[in-house]
Amino acid sequence: MPQEQTVNKARHIEVTVKDLPLHCPMPSQLLWNAHPRVFLPIEETGEALCPYCGTRYILKGGAIHEKH
Repeated sequence: MPQEQTVNKARHIEVTVKDLPLHCPMPSQLLWNAHPRVFLPIEETGEALCPYCGTRYILKGGAIHEKH
């Protein structure tokens, strides 16, 4: 099922583990006005900031702490 695409206006986006690996722009965003895709490390801190557009991504549930 195709996702509905949205204009890239949001400055704070909450994501889930299903969105990992995280990249900006996200698949639901229109690409005609987007910057190059950049992968964002969000797993360790629970937050990531896109260096191109300044969008702040927040991982729902916080940082992922893997058990060794």
